[in-house]
Amino acid sequence: MISTLFVLLILFQIKHMFADYFLQTPKMLAGRGQYMHSGRAQHAGVHAAGTAIVLLLVGTPFLPLLVLVVGEWFVHFHIDYWKASYSDRKKLAPDQAAFWRAAGFDQFLHQLTYVAIVWIWVLWT
Repeated sequence: MISTLFVLLILFQIKHMFADYFLQTPKMLAGRGQYMHSGRAQHAGVHAAGTAIVLLLVGTPFLPLLVLVVGEWFVHFHIDYWKASYSDRKKLAPDQAAFWRAAGFDQFLHQLTYVAIVWIWVLWT
């Protein structure tokens, strides 16, 4: 069981790296400060699909998998919206420390999401 938890956490790190840094399209990156942004929905969908793959690899039953994947999409969408709208309101740019604090807090919240997913997975399965 402990080994599976570590495998899950490592797989979530790999998934996050690819979904956040390698698989984003220009549409996903542009106009992110708007709430109803289809690019952000697609980006959250990439994360949700990656979460589904990770959970399938460890044999997660259908119902917990579905709930965790939908939850991942919802939470990821809203964390990214917060960061984008905050950065737009403050007119943050990469040469400002506040930009990196917002980016770091965004990544921190995503990491807590994975801890929560693993915790729920343990309780449910």
